[in-house]
Amino acid sequence: MIERTTHRILVVDDNRGTARLLEQVLVAEGHKVTVASDGVEALDLIAELPPDLILLDLELPVLSGYDVCRQLKQNPATRWIPIIIITGQSASEFKLQCWDLGADDFLTKPFQCIEVVTRCRSLLRVKRLVDELDSAEAVVFAFARAVEAKSPYTHGHAERVRDYALLLAAKIGVPEDEWEILRKGALLHDIGKISVPDAILDKPGPLTPEEFEVVKLHTVAGAHIVEPLRSIQNVIPLIRSHHERRDGRGYPDGLRAPEIPRSVSILSIADIYDALATPRPYRPAIAHEAALDMLRANAAGGGLDPELVTIFCDLMSGGPPAKLTGRFERPQQLITSPPEQEASELEASQESHSQPFLPASQMVCP
Repeated sequence: MIERTTHRILVVDDNRGTARLLEQVLVAEGHKVTVASDGVEALDLIAELPPDLILLDLELPVLSGYDVCRQLKQNPATRWIPIIIITGQSASEFKLQCWDLGADDFLTKPFQCIEVVTRCRSLLRVKRLVDELDSAEAVVFAFARAVEAKSPYTHGHAERVRDYALLLAAKIGVPEDEWEILRKGALLHDIGKISVPDAILDKPGPLTPEEFEVVKLHTVAGAHIVEPLRSIQNVIPLIRSHHERRDGRGYPDGLRAPEIPRSVSILSIADIYDALATPRPYRPAIAHEAALDMLRANAAGGGLDPELVTIFCDLMSGGPPAKLTGRFERPQQLITSPPEQEASELEASQESHSQPFLPASQMVCP
């Protein structure tokens, strides 16, 4: 049976005859079609309501199709919208350039209507699968937020850890793929705490050895939760290993320095700092400078990466920053918030309690 699902398709072509023909063919397939005659108009329409598929001519006025394709594929919000390039050019050099920009397919003028329909159907099926993966990811992230919201000591922790981790990542210049893994891993690193009883997480005093063993299982449980979702397989090391130490005394696997990925080391610093700087059920928040001193002592004692800790402490020397930009892109600058907002944000935690005032060099943050 022919698939008749309605999709939103944008046709971008300054040739009215070509644009009208494509519109008629796609409307006959049951799709909603919008037409733009130049690159700027196309970007405006996409910003207003992202389509499911774009048919893009290269030789456009105002802004070329090359530039439109480049901007869309470099933007995380639009990079997965499939783009079919429409052109009269057929040289292999031209196609290589378009592939390099991220184009998904080509239609060479003059084209057959059945070819248009077939290529659109194929890419729309792929787009549907991508959207389903996005929906599954959204459920996992929502679940992680729900886990945090169970306790006033964990609410908001993952977002702050993400911000601190990306602050450090921006300073050392991590590549784009590592940046996105770190962002997602920071938001999901404590998802396994759904397996830890609230009575342990919110206990107002030190944990017994048996209770601490239960807390330590959240790393393994979290990894198991996300394992079925292929699209975020690369965040599993951050979830499982963010409590490892360079000297091998961390958990759950006792990894040593060479085995710990850089992204995990970045996350661990951000995680421990926020755990120290926010209230725990068994102690108040530790002052900013004292928390930085404890990070340095932890690194000197074989826990955290000393080079990354030094960079992080230098970045934080003026005091804890507010959240980074909500667009989750590489930050250009920090946004300063008033003291009362900053205080309200520092109300969560991740470090479920071992002994609350161990020497920093021996500190293991659950």
